[in-house]
Amino acid sequence: MRDLAIALSLGGLTFLVTVIWGDPFIEVLRRLNVGKLIRVEISDVHKSKRGTPTMGGLMIITPVVLVTLGLNAARLVLPGVTGRSILVPVAGLLLYGALGALDDWEGIRGQGPIGEGLTARVKFALQVIVAVGMALVLMFILDIHSVALPGIAPRFSLGLLYLPIAVLVIVGFSNAVNLTDGLDGLAGIITASAFACYGIIAFLQGQIYLTQFCFVMVGACFAFLWFNAHPAQLFMGDTGSLALGATLGIVALMTGQWLLLPIIAIIPVAEALSVILQVASARFSRRFLGEDRRIFKRTPLHHHFELSGWSETQIVQRFWLVGILAGMVGVALALL
Repeated sequence: MRDLAIALSLGGLTFLVTVIWGDPFIEVLRRLNVGKLIRVEISDVHKSKRGTPTMGGLMIITPVVLVTLGLNAARLVLPGVTGRSILVPVAGLLLYGALGALDDWEGIRGQGPIGEGLTARVKFALQVIVAVGMALVLMFILDIHSVALPGIAPRFSLGLLYLPIAVLVIVGFSNAVNLTDGLDGLAGIITASAFACYGIIAFLQGQIYLTQFCFVMVGACFAFLWFNAHPAQLFMGDTGSLALGATLGIVALMTGQWLLLPIIAIIPVAEALSVILQVASARFSRRFLGEDRRIFKRTPLHHHFELSGWSETQIVQRFWLVGILAGMVGVALALL
């Protein structure tokens, strides 16, 4: 239990350190005019948020990388010392954070439509390229290529099939969390809860380094939420959402319990599915019914509930309750 106590303490320390430099960081973003642009289709309900500093994902990524590398400095330098696998989620966090930052910057400074950065094709292609690299490292360097099933002790090796599955998990959850990031505090609290669940799962497996990483992530997300709580002073942008989603997928793959990820991260999954169903229903109805019929009032899912009369805080709190309960179920299944 000492290792878990240390991991929890590191999460608290990360929170304190990050909160301290939060205000100066936001002031720097304001002076650089790194403000949020609101997409035209949601400007009717979120126009008051225009100009709020974005790229707040840097507030999460920076302390996580510094604390994790500082904590594991000896393991990274000395030969024959275990624990270097922690570089994989750190690399994923940095690479997807850099991709998200580029997308945010293009959206702010570029010449494209309001609120848009890189084109969808370019962003998706870059996501896949990075995910392929992560999957190859997981399989051929860390020798991770199996899946754990609840209630069954032995794991099942997937062979080369693991590679496309790993890419799908990383890219899929990177985009799912990106879609979830639409209301004050929503993406941060949902991903913090999911990382806490996987921190517990990693601890049960004896992956102490991964446990520490997960709770450092929780501490950094909570510090970000200090400034992102409604009304938000700061948005994470794609810098944070792409990085958090991809890193969550990598952590799940490293535990082997990635089949539980759709349960533990049920809210991002629901957000992504709502978009898929909305597009599918629109195309199907136009083609076979001759008119545009849609399942939801607007997607991602949180916008549907906004237009249904729920307040922003109600949506965030209710989604969080669902996320916590789903996370409890996911951890329970991992204990079987």
